[in-house]
Amino acid sequence: MTRHPEGPDAAQKTPRSGPDDDRADALTVTALLNCLVREVARPESGQDDGHRLYRLPTTGHLLRVRAGRYPGHPALYTAGGWLPLSLDPLVALTAEELTAYTGVSNGTLADEIRHSRDVVATLLSTRTATANPFQPAATATPFPAAQTSPIELFLRSEQALVAGHRYHPAPKARGGLGPDSWLPYAPEARARFPLTLLGVPPEAVLEEGDPTALDGLGPPPPDGGLLLPAHPWQLELLGGPPALRDGRLRYLGESTAVAVPTSSLRTVYLPDADLFCKFSLDVRITNDVRRLWSRDLRRLTTVDGLLRAVFDDLPAHLPRPSVLSDRGYRTVDLGDGGEALAVIVRDGLGAHLRPGLTALLAAGIGEGFPGNPLDGLDEDRALTWWQRYLELVVPPVLHAYLRHGVVLECHLQNVLIGVDVTGTPAQAIFRDHEGVKLVTDRHPAVPGVGAAYGWERLVSCLVTNNLWEIAGAIEERHAGLGGELWARARELLAGYAGDHAPIRALLAASHVPAKANLLLRWLGADGGEMRCAPVPNPLRPVAGRHRNRDYGHRY
Repeated sequence: MTRHPEGPDAAQKTPRSGPDDDRADALTVTALLNCLVREVARPESGQDDGHRLYRLPTTGHLLRVRAGRYPGHPALYTAGGWLPLSLDPLVALTAEELTAYTGVSNGTLADEIRHSRDVVATLLSTRTATANPFQPAATATPFPAAQTSPIELFLRSEQALVAGHRYHPAPKARGGLGPDSWLPYAPEARARFPLTLLGVPPEAVLEEGDPTALDGLGPPPPDGGLLLPAHPWQLELLGGPPALRDGRLRYLGESTAVAVPTSSLRTVYLPDADLFCKFSLDVRITNDVRRLWSRDLRRLTTVDGLLRAVFDDLPAHLPRPSVLSDRGYRTVDLGDGGEALAVIVRDGLGAHLRPGLTALLAAGIGEGFPGNPLDGLDEDRALTWWQRYLELVVPPVLHAYLRHGVVLECHLQNVLIGVDVTGTPAQAIFRDHEGVKLVTDRHPAVPGVGAAYGWERLVSCLVTNNLWEIAGAIEERHAGLGGELWARARELLAGYAGDHAPIRALLAASHVPAKANLLLRWLGADGGEMRCAPVPNPLRPVAGRHRNRDYGHRY
């Protein structure tokens, strides 16, 4: 079945000026409903013509919401019957409930949601109007896409997230800035651009690890300094080239290598150099200002050293994943500890992806793009695809935590899947050291987290974010397959339960944690703060699901 990259909710219509505005409203409504239903509203018994009913607990309002992976068409129960809610009334209703629910008012989130909606509308119209070097076909095609190189498919999957985080109230907000500021650098608009090259005298450079790959992005500075590539948007946010008044910096022009922004926007891939570079961006995107904070830079090489060895003792019968090394960073201190112009050097795909495989972003697979390997699978092949995905992703994540006290941030944007010529998963690749947490009991010399917090974070990333969304994408194509998908996930996890109490507790739990992004933004929490809401555990056994299959993955 063909799927639109923006999901079925893209067809929902609300009274705006054009089809892209309608779709942007619908996608924004879906994200807000996801948050409201997950974090605040309480389900009422019964359904109403394919819709579910929810009570807002503090104000008492009753909502009717279209059921499904992409909830939509909200309506408020009134004395005159069901009143359909477009985006603005839904935002107002949410603000009323959250003010009463938390006792805290928030004067900025409503504008942030509307700004996110405007960004989505711009992205949709840009994708319609602009030729795409990585996406010659406008409709989904079974894997592999004809006349499409592995790099093109990879970049297609990275740049597919027009709707953004499906469980964030303002997933595409870009600091309230207009399109002239961010559109030239937007992955969803299929941007490509050169990096700005700066020269820094050696005595002014701050670096750690191995950032020497940066030296290959341009000729050496004429005064014997070191090369510091910069994201052009970050320079603009700092005030443009005049911000380089610091006499230690010299403008050296632009890189010849083209940078392609990935799903995170501030991380770019340079295909010709086979290198990823992660930059600072002084813009709030989802829950945080995307600056490379000095606290994270200071721990980078420690985390990288642990991740280089964390799978060395993985049991031989388990498929071994790879980790893209954040091998070092380089920056210059502008009075901010080096945060503003920091750049992290990350391994490219070549040293990690097994020959003959194509790397795809898991988040892109969940959202959909032309060439998605889930398209065109029958039920049996879809189950095989899912089984292989589970076997590649779940065991190493559990191994890192249970054996080494390392909490991988294995959400969908941090997992790449290498697929073979049939589109079947054959390799897992993890990335992004910034979100990795270390359990203090195992790593007392490094700032870390408690075991309980680490496990909650791991379950939220692995089960609620990752597996939930991939299973949802499969079930969207094969209605009714969800029970079998989760039975297989439970079966695999059960192989670990005998020796590990956290997994036994997970399988027995009625609920699992989900990051509460709406409440975090409403309360103005720090970007790295974790607050979870309970959601029904999809791993709990349900009568009628199959039993007693041995998948051979006991830990």
